[in-house]
Amino acid sequence: MSSNASPIILAFSGGLDTSFCVPWLKETYDRPIVTATVDTGGLDIAAAEALAERSRELGAIEHVLIEAREAFFDEVLKHLIMGNVRRGQLYPLCVGAERGIQARFLAEIASERGAATVAHGCTAAGNDQVRFEVILKTLAPELEVLAPVRDHAWARDDQVAYLAERGLSAPAKGSAYSINRGLWGVTIGGAETLTSTQSIPESAWVLSADAYSDPQPPETLSLSFTRGVPTAVNGEAGSPVELIERLERIGSRFGIGRGIHLGDTIIGTKGRVAFEAPAADILLTAHRELEKLTLSAIQQRVKEPLGLIYGDLIHEGKQLDPACRDIEALLMSSQQRVTGSVECELRPGSLFVSGVDSPHSLMAASRGKYGEAAGEWTPADALGFSTILSLPGMLYTRAQGH
Repeated sequence: MSSNASPIILAFSGGLDTSFCVPWLKETYDRPIVTATVDTGGLDIAAAEALAERSRELGAIEHVLIEAREAFFDEVLKHLIMGNVRRGQLYPLCVGAERGIQARFLAEIASERGAATVAHGCTAAGNDQVRFEVILKTLAPELEVLAPVRDHAWARDDQVAYLAERGLSAPAKGSAYSINRGLWGVTIGGAETLTSTQSIPESAWVLSADAYSDPQPPETLSLSFTRGVPTAVNGEAGSPVELIERLERIGSRFGIGRGIHLGDTIIGTKGRVAFEAPAADILLTAHRELEKLTLSAIQQRVKEPLGLIYGDLIHEGKQLDPACRDIEALLMSSQQRVTGSVECELRPGSLFVSGVDSPHSLMAASRGKYGEAAGEWTPADALGFSTILSLPGMLYTRAQGH
């Protein structure tokens, strides 16, 4: 099949931008459109069927759904948990982290169908355009990549009008909010997030809209980890994907993991987005406390800056860089003793870690009692330790006097 007649493979979310792209690409290039949705979470059976129907209504010749939740966890999320990664000390990379996986599968679909062109619905002002294209150009530099909304500066209102002129409806909330949902959470962008001064309205939250108006009674939650990987919730074992989905349902009822992240975009501007990440918030908070019990102080100190670097690389779409493999190797090595349980208490808007236990507890390993009694050392040892530790300061002060 020649490149001129081959289909255009469009990354498809069913939102306004990608809905607009289907008829626009079809009319502009006079080529068949194959829509591709890579399921990295947040997509139930009804939503998947609705996407396929939406694709057909818009004029695509085929819709492809790829199951990628397990791959997303194994290749990315596992390491984000092990690295305790939160961008700006707040945002757990809810949706951007999955773009690399989606781009990889997009390239595979294009190869399978002999397609020379792929497309996405990103704008010129966001991060996703960079993530998609860095991954695509690394994996398949021969592919032509189209971005109609970005390259032709289509405004949202104009996209809605373009669809309406062809008898096609815009998605629900399509003209007001941009919503992206995945295994690690939801991001919400709207007029309020274009400035730094206000929150989105209560009605715009996707997972936790009733968390405060209809508050739940407090609830205790138990989490189990094996070598840094979540293995059970409240004593019920499951795959990491199953547990994350379960924690999202539990945490969203309390409004856990809500936030508005203000940070630096890949292209160098400041950006702001609302997010809901109940499972990510619970797991990252619990995992960090378990690490405090099982890792040495130096291990934690070494890991922390590498987790920040890893988060930056994932944020920028550079997860294929060999540096990521190096960091992942260290993170995996650091988790050999991060096994145990964490007890949490959930209240509306509040996640409180009440206790943590591990067979590898460094706290339980000591015969001393912090602040109460010496253990493997004597009071005389403690005095000598304080004296030796004071020497640099003593000498500095003495030298000042001379």
